[in-house]
Amino acid sequence: MQIEQQYIDLYAQSQQIIFDHSADVMNAVRDEAFKHFKAQGFPTRKMERYKYTDIPSLFEPNYGLNLRGLEVPMNPYDTFRCDVPNISSSLYFVVNDRFYSRVLPETHLESGLIVDSLSRAAQQYPELVASHYARIAKANEDALTAFNTMLAQDGLFVYVPRGVRESRTIQVVNILRSNVDLMANRRVLIIVEENADVNLLFCDHTTDNRKFLTTQVIEAYVSDGAHLELNCMEETHAHNVRISNVYIEQQGKSKVSHNIITLHNGVTRNKLDLVMKGEGAECFCNGCVIADKQQHVDNNTVIDHQAPHCESNQLYKYVLDGYAKGAFAGLILVRHEAQKTNSQETNQNLCASPTSHMFSQPMLEIYADDVRCNHGSTIGQLNDAALFYMQQRGIDRQEAKTLLEMAFINEVIDKMEIEPLRNRLHHLVEKRFRGELDKCEGCSLCK
Repeated sequence: MQIEQQYIDLYAQSQQIIFDHSADVMNAVRDEAFKHFKAQGFPTRKMERYKYTDIPSLFEPNYGLNLRGLEVPMNPYDTFRCDVPNISSSLYFVVNDRFYSRVLPETHLESGLIVDSLSRAAQQYPELVASHYARIAKANEDALTAFNTMLAQDGLFVYVPRGVRESRTIQVVNILRSNVDLMANRRVLIIVEENADVNLLFCDHTTDNRKFLTTQVIEAYVSDGAHLELNCMEETHAHNVRISNVYIEQQGKSKVSHNIITLHNGVTRNKLDLVMKGEGAECFCNGCVIADKQQHVDNNTVIDHQAPHCESNQLYKYVLDGYAKGAFAGLILVRHEAQKTNSQETNQNLCASPTSHMFSQPMLEIYADDVRCNHGSTIGQLNDAALFYMQQRGIDRQEAKTLLEMAFINEVIDKMEIEPLRNRLHHLVEKRFRGELDKCEGCSLCK
């Protein structure tokens, strides 16, 4: 418990400071989360869901924390031009772990739709936030969720009222900015009420060449007949550690699309827990990873079918080069009540160098007897015959390799619903494979 002790001492010594710079709703569950973290400690490789990433070592360095909420001297609206071409979006920023509200965009959201600081929303709408906050992200079940719950002071709040269908994409840029090594603990709460519709695009970027560690917990509630598309893209740098836990709860006849794209990173660990609680719910969970050098990307998913006539589809693809390491572990859980479930889970991977490593573990756990469930995994190298065929037609080997890798990964991007975002990601993926996105410079979405 040596690594944990520094954070246990930090919380004990700074508890009042943390409380003073957050909201009562968030503070109400903070001490309980601290007790669970203190009892559990950081998860180790001995735990099934964490065996591919050495979590304790990531928290061992001494990071600074901005517990007093001191303002970072920057206006991201002046610094960043992060609009995806041809996309009609409403642009917001989270700087480190604080919603940037000094300047807000001149945007026209649908009536009643709220995009705001989570801490401020918890003060203005305490009953709404309290009835959802930390309900599906249970601190007693995951130590990293407990860690985030005990330290997170702000983040993002998105509320879409019943029947509201927002035509503009809500784009949120998470910026890491510091002149010292920094830890940021960010919280996101998304509530989509009955028959509402919203598209979200989250982009993670760094502006300084410092060591960053980010913990993020996203809770998303999708009510009957509602639709949520949640796109998360990471383009940081090699000194960045990103740990993200996403919890989604779906009700009857709802639809969720969750897409995660890792273009550049240091160490990334993404966890998705999605629960289908209502009959006729549908989800599409896709991921694409491009990693080289010493980069590490670990995606872990659980799709929990609790109601009948639900459908889930997963497609995760990795292209690994250099000494990169990738991991995918996905569990489809079909409970006894979830008859007529239709589920497909696919993980396909390319190891483009002999020194890259991929770990793949698709799993099915089925307790119903009237279901259609499939899962599969492949790990391989580029097809030598295809490379030879392209070289015979005048394409040099490196260009042929790039074209084949792009074709492989673009299948995931093509499943995203927002066409301008698909087009932009095709462009960024090509730049990444050609070595033109070896670091994040400002915001490469606008280059």
